[in-house]
Amino acid sequence: MKAVIFDWDGVVIDSSAQHERAWEILAKEISKPLPDGHFLLGFGKKNQVIIPEILGWATDPTTITSLSNRKEEIYRELVQASGIHVLPGARELLAALLEAGIPRSIGSSTPRANLDAIFAATGLDAFFDAIACGDDVTHGKPAPDIFLLAAQRLHLPPADCLVIEDAHVGLEAARRAGMATLAVATTNPLADLQYADAAVESLASVTLDFLFNIKNTQS
Repeated sequence: MKAVIFDWDGVVIDSSAQHERAWEILAKEISKPLPDGHFLLGFGKKNQVIIPEILGWATDPTTITSLSNRKEEIYRELVQASGIHVLPGARELLAALLEAGIPRSIGSSTPRANLDAIFAATGLDAFFDAIACGDDVTHGKPAPDIFLLAAQRLHLPPADCLVIEDAHVGLEAARRAGMATLAVATTNPLADLQYADAAVESLASVTLDFLFNIKNTQS
């Protein structure tokens, strides 16, 4: 492992409440129903997949884009009003990686505007050498594109990168990119994440030695 790629929501920050509430507010605004379990079914996926395939709200690309932009606008308003919680151990692990000179990137389906809003509130952008987000790729997770782009922006081959993820689609994307995986049980139970190369309850328990010992068992 020569670099670490972090998913964002559910790995670095706890934003699930704001995201779920944003969908609820949007559904009320446009008088559309929300299917049972929609939030977990869509977790880690791009809105361009969630809106037509999980919510069934629209199939027209222009409408999907409009709904997606409005949902993220609502999310940012909620974050501005209530703040955001950095998950236990995330900032400390990023600081340790920075001090050790190990490159770090974000690999997330979230739009860049959302990242910028959180950066402004937390200063977390200082810990990253590169960013690959949902705006940068056509195919979101479980396609490997976001992680491959993150590795490219770190100027490293995929095999040298370790991905830290909480979502099943993200772990699948990392495997398809040929990268080692560390799963964090913030969104799914630890027992459901044992197919990752390593899995932990929280980043608070993760040390650099632990990361260096994670091997890609899928190759």
